[in-house]
Amino acid sequence: MDDFEAIAASAVPLTGGYGGETYAVSAAGEDAVLRLYVRHPARAAVDVSLMRLVRGLLPVPRVLDAMPEVSDQGPPYVLTERLPGVNLEKYLESAGDDERRKVGEQLGDLLVRLSGMPFLDFGEFRGRELTIEPFDAGGLTQWFNKYVEDLGLTRDQADSMEGVLDRAEDLAATGVDRACLVHSDFNPKNLLVDPGSAELTGLIDWEFAHAGSPYTDLGNLLRFCQDPVLGAAVLGVVREKSPDLGDRLVERGRAADLWALIDLASRSASNPVAAAAHTLITRIADTGDLAGGRIDPDGLH
Repeated sequence: MDDFEAIAASAVPLTGGYGGETYAVSAAGEDAVLRLYVRHPARAAVDVSLMRLVRGLLPVPRVLDAMPEVSDQGPPYVLTERLPGVNLEKYLESAGDDERRKVGEQLGDLLVRLSGMPFLDFGEFRGRELTIEPFDAGGLTQWFNKYVEDLGLTRDQADSMEGVLDRAEDLAATGVDRACLVHSDFNPKNLLVDPGSAELTGLIDWEFAHAGSPYTDLGNLLRFCQDPVLGAAVLGVVREKSPDLGDRLVERGRAADLWALIDLASRSASNPVAAAAHTLITRIADTGDLAGGRIDPDGLH
């Protein structure tokens, strides 16, 4: 524990993930990230196994040390290397078309790799063996009804959403129904990039990862995408390398993302991202359309 206490003494809080649980530290002469699992201790074993499972296939950090079970010494923790690069969200603010296109192609490749990592069922991971506990959420309409009061929609808006949910479930029924590894928070704030080469260097914050739809991460990435250059590059690679995912990729991604979008929008007062999700759900309800006024990520119109 002495070594752990020495590492913790140098801890500097990081943004992202669960606030107050992730820290930049120095360990064994290198920069590292210390994650404490105070609110969700059982997740530590899952995260360790996931990072070891995909290491070499996806840009995830090495696990340097871990205590994935609760003990008398304190909460579970995982110590990983700190990957190089800058936050992709910030990088894209000033990147040119060529750089954004290059990044988009790499994002598409990551989505293809995730969608090609199969599991036998849909559900949450449990324990170091990554046992899958099936979801118990019912259908999408039941999920929406669970949150409808918190969403604060009018009667007309709620009625309009029923049609949207029906179409989303139809899209799910006609798309690929295999389960795969889903990061479930696949967006620029959880990606790192080398600003000199525009090469992606990390996919971080795996606390919501599960076995789910191959369209979910695509929908998450496109949720607030306002960049047709980036969007077209992503979709071009996914279509080329995963033709089995079929047509109507944007619609299928948005349909798969509705589960998370509804949940996030119901907490609109908690942070700016949740507020933006609520605004989007409101537009979807007003228009009766999955796009909700969003641009075409292919840049077609």
